[in-house]
Amino acid sequence: MKVIVPVKRVVDYNVKVRVKPDNTGVDLSNVKMSVNPFCEIGIEEAVRMKEAGVAEEVIAVSVGTAASQEQLRTCLALGADRAILVETDADAQPLAIARALAAIQEREQAGMVIFGKQSIDDDNGQTGQMFAALTGMPQATFASEVTVADGKATVTREIDGGMQTLSVTLPAVVTTDLRLNEPRYASLPNIMKAKKKPLDVHTPEDLGVDMTPTVEVLKVEAPAERAAGIKVESVEQLVDKLKNEAKVIS
Repeated sequence: MKVIVPVKRVVDYNVKVRVKPDNTGVDLSNVKMSVNPFCEIGIEEAVRMKEAGVAEEVIAVSVGTAASQEQLRTCLALGADRAILVETDADAQPLAIARALAAIQEREQAGMVIFGKQSIDDDNGQTGQMFAALTGMPQATFASEVTVADGKATVTREIDGGMQTLSVTLPAVVTTDLRLNEPRYASLPNIMKAKKKPLDVHTPEDLGVDMTPTVEVLKVEAPAERAAGIKVESVEQLVDKLKNEAKVIS
């Protein structure tokens, strides 16, 4: 069974993002970029499946600029067997990305496609579900545990007030939750080996996909800075401030 893991290039989670002076977006100049953390969880799960003998091949796929090759090489160092980049300078949005990935799936015929449940930049959480709709594959989202046997995947997911267990017939789509696993670190030997692993580059035109954005970002603003807190001397003073200054109680 092949496993495809779509991955996204995002600002590293340790970096404090800055908004451009003209409020048109986030300033990415001289900023460290990394694999989206939820996508890393997807890579880890796919590699574990291969180590357990459930999967035969792990393919990392990204849709983005040529710079995304850096993140794909990271995925290869983490254990993926090969990588595919759909190279585009367009503003890649969830529906267009899902269409590109659906075209890759049509060629590769993977038994499972493991998405991160969301990216930490746009926070849309849409691509996996759109991909499932386009391909007609069953989906199990926000997985905290995945078991594959007898042509089916059993997926445990957290819901309000408990846990839900789903069984989906392969090929299927799974999106990862934070508690699914803890990704490994890439060792130096694996980083060196990753340089020789295959990385194929396609264009949207090769796949017959239109990457034209359908959503326009009008404005990006940094959150308002929080005012410094104060200490109160008594419960009465606290109630007074909540009532007369914060006006959160009456």
